[in-house]
Amino acid sequence: MKAPTPPVNLARPPLALSVSSFVSSFDRFAVSPMLVLIAADLDVPLSASVTAASGYYLAYGLTQPLWGLLSDRFGRVRVMRWALSGAAAAGAVSALMPVLWALVLARVVTGACFGAVIPTGLTYVGDTVAPSVRQRALTDLMAAAALGTALATGLGGVVAGFVDWRVAFTVPAVCALVCALALRSLPEPPAQAGTSRGVAGHLGAVLGQRWALLVFGLAFAEGAIMLGAMPFLATALQHTGLAAAVAGLAITAYGLGLWGFSRLVKTLSGRWPAPVLMLVGGAQLCLGFALVSVHVNVPLVAVTALLLGGGWSFLHSSLQTWATSVVPEARGTAIAFFACALFVGSAVASWAAGPLAEDGRYALLFGLAAAAAVPLTAVAVLSRRRYGALCAAPEPGAGPGS
Repeated sequence: MKAPTPPVNLARPPLALSVSSFVSSFDRFAVSPMLVLIAADLDVPLSASVTAASGYYLAYGLTQPLWGLLSDRFGRVRVMRWALSGAAAAGAVSALMPVLWALVLARVVTGACFGAVIPTGLTYVGDTVAPSVRQRALTDLMAAAALGTALATGLGGVVAGFVDWRVAFTVPAVCALVCALALRSLPEPPAQAGTSRGVAGHLGAVLGQRWALLVFGLAFAEGAIMLGAMPFLATALQHTGLAAAVAGLAITAYGLGLWGFSRLVKTLSGRWPAPVLMLVGGAQLCLGFALVSVHVNVPLVAVTALLLGGGWSFLHSSLQTWATSVVPEARGTAIAFFACALFVGSAVASWAAGPLAEDGRYALLFGLAAAAAVPLTAVAVLSRRRYGALCAAPEPGAGPGS
């Protein structure tokens, strides 16, 4: 029997969607405090073990256009169920790999599969929540992902340090399978106008929209700065001699900050314009990395992680809300390219930063991230302000250049 069509007036994401986002986020961030332990266990340099993270992020990002096109063609829920089933299998295989190249390959497949979950969930929210309250609903989804991040960075290090790093890959694999089964009861959203145009039509609509291309460029820069540098907070602490469990607990502040600040953004999004939210987020991003570029210790890393959580809540939620609206007739494809740009940026940056971490040059690594946050924030704020002034359509983003 065909699932009923949900109304386009939801105020928050369905529970099954939020739990799936939680699991996807847990899997993505659990590896950060484990990189040193993986390097030691597999007898490889730290710069080599980082490929387990950068390969995951790269696959996570590069597969986004495929997932977006598939979700526009076959449905949001169906694609998420396929992807979660694949992530469960690949995640379980990751825990069994005895050598680095095999582990990296398994993590690449896992990242490719988990890559469908959060972006497709964002698209689902874009399909079913009115534009006037969409950012609030998106922050609810972000809060669920934030809890996954907080537990991953904390428990990932604890489990890896006191049990085995392979267990930290097994847990989200099992949870992914449960989520795939739970999503069977989630109805597909109604088709959007223009979604019957086919693959070429969706690609043309997205890639021909200049504002969409700008948002993708901002996402790439944000991913490079934020997600590319943040995994090295734990390794920087471990470089000083701290255990993986302690390092992981210190950066748990990121997930806690993300959860707490996302609740604040939910309240402020109806009162503050998007450029102001972006400015606040970018300032936190810059300040956070500037602190650890001066000195690395547990209190400073915890404060930085907290600020990065705030920066992500304010800046990223504003960018992704923009992305859900910029090409509404091909929303799945647009969100897919947005996520692709974000995680390709993170993969490129984490790969480039690996040698700096190997040499212990964390001051330079974090200083570059702080400096790069300034032009990112300036361009995001000014362009979003310009876009808002030019856009006259009822649906934010269906304006200039559409």
